[in-house]
Amino acid sequence: MQGMLRLSNALGRFVERVGVIAAWSALVLVAVIIIDVVGRHFFSTGSSKLQELEWHLHTILFMFCLGLGYVHNTHVRIEIVSEKLGRCALCIIEILGCLLMLLPFCFVVIYYGMELTQRSWEVSEISSSATGLPYRWLIKSAIPLGTLVLAISGISILLRNIVRLFRPDLVSTTTMEVESVEDENPVNITLQSGR
Repeated sequence: MQGMLRLSNALGRFVERVGVIAAWSALVLVAVIIIDVVGRHFFSTGSSKLQELEWHLHTILFMFCLGLGYVHNTHVRIEIVSEKLGRCALCIIEILGCLLMLLPFCFVVIYYGMELTQRSWEVSEISSSATGLPYRWLIKSAIPLGTLVLAISGISILLRNIVRLFRPDLVSTTTMEVESVEDENPVNITLQSGR
C-alpha cells in the first residue's frame, strides 16, 4: 500500500509540474490578445496568425491543465450528495468513477486524438486561412497529450483512493501531499472531503 501511495504522489507531482508549465501559456495568451486587439483597433493590422495563436495557446492552457484541476480537486462535484457520505462510500464512488468513466473516456480521446494528429501530419495540414499558421498537427497533438496527463492524474487519484479505502491510516482524510514545483515545499492538495 505504501508503494501505491508513493506512486500516486509521484504521478501527482508530474501532473502538477506539467500543469504549472502549461499555466504560463495564460500569460503569453494575454499578451497576444492585447497585441492583436491594439493592432486591429488602432493600427488596422488584423492578423489571422495572431488569432490562431490565441486559439492554440488557449488549447494548450485548457488541455494540459485538466489533470491539474483533477489532482487539486477543483472540478465540479455535487456537494449536497458527497457531504452526506462517509469515507468508504466516497472512496468507492471515486474509484468507480475513475475506472468506469474517466479512464475509459481518456483512452478513447487519446486513441482518436492520435489518429487525428497522425492524419494531420501525413497531409501536412495547414490553416484554412491563407495567412494562418502552418503545422496544424502540432496543436492537434495537444489533444492526446493533454488527455494523457488527465489519465495520469486519474490513475494518481485512483491509487490514492484505493489506499484510503483499505489503509486510511496511511492517507490524510482530506488532503494529498504533493511537493510544490516552485519551492519544493509540500502543498496540501484537496482530494475530497471525507469522514
